Amino acid sequence: MPTISSDYKLVLTAHKPAGTQIKINREESLGGPTFVTMAGPCTVEDEKQMDEVARAVKRGGASVLRGGAFKPRSSPYSFQGLGKPGLQMLRAAADRYDLRVVTEIVSENQIDLIERYADILQVGARNMQNYELLKALGRATKPVLLKRGIAATIDEWLSAAEYILAGGNEQVILCERGIRTFATHSRFTLDLAAIPIVKKLSHLPVVVDPSHAAGNNNLVIPLALAAVMAGADGLLVEVHDNPSTAYCDAEQALTPMQFLELSSRMRDIACGTGRVIY
Repeated sequence: MPTISSDYKLVLTAHKPAGTQIKINREESLGGPTFVTMAGPCTVEDEKQMDEVARAVKRGGASVLRGGAFKPRSSPYSFQGLGKPGLQMLRAAADRYDLRVVTEIVSENQIDLIERYADILQVGARNMQNYELLKALGRATKPVLLKRGIAATIDEWLSAAEYILAGGNEQVILCERGIRTFATHSRFTLDLAAIPIVKKLSHLPVVVDPSHAAGNNNLVIPLALAAVMAGADGLLVEVHDNPSTAYCDAEQALTPMQFLELSSRMRDIACGTGRVIY
């Protein structure tokens, strides 16, 4: 039986028994009967790349284009993102294909800038317990996608979400992206059990990022399909037009053809679970 912490109250199902639905477009809402796919590269590289990926993910049924303009990296020598020009490329590509935008925010002083270009603000695993950022996002006007930290318990994850709701922003999406365990054959261990546990505890929608959990594109499709079966409301998946040339996380990115395969197989499973994928 999952434990309930006194550290969070607003995220609990009892606070909003009908559940939270976050509108994506005219047809789709996260947390509703539709299954929402967010797809795109780990990082924005150039206009051509973004256009090709946006076209590919739209063809595969994605509703939201993902891409990083600001990249917190483990090494200070790794590519850190293009910043504002990356946001502009991301927004332009999304608009051409009628997609929404999700992108990562790494600092509270970026909120105004990123809200001008993005529809959903993503908090990465490294910032899940950046409480000043979470407090600031409680005052944001856009939905927030909150990734689980790499060693965070479910209680800690929900407590982090509580900071955002307590600040007044009830548009929060929880994202399971894998946790650190003793496993060595994948980058992280995708905690599939967290999906039904959190959906029982909380009214917030839950999406899954199989790409960061896998670290290997051969594992992404099986993990994504398992997430659909486990009751996730959506996916956040990495797609690159030419993964071998990707600036970061090349090993885990799906090609456009692999993404089409995933989309086709997800539709079959979603129908069997009462979900709709447009």
